[in-house]
Amino acid sequence: MATKLTLRIDENLIRRAKAYAKRSGKSVSQLVAEFFDLLGSRTQERPLKLTPTVKFLKGAFRDSDLNVEDYKKHLEERYL
Repeated sequence: MATKLTLRIDENLIRRAKAYAKRSGKSVSQLVAEFFDLLGSRTQERPLKLTPTVKFLKGAFRDSDLNVEDYKKHLEERYL
């Protein structure tokens, strides 16, 4: 059973949502319903589908001593 829901959203965001909905051939209501349907269901009911590249790389650093600080250092050296 469909029920009406009122949301308060920034006008600019509403315009962008309507444009996106038009491009995708859906209504804003359909987009919101699809988004709400995804909330919490990714890990419980529908696991995220991995691309072949991600499947290949999954676990590649499992035995590595690299951590977040190492990654931050790498980014600082590369971009600063």
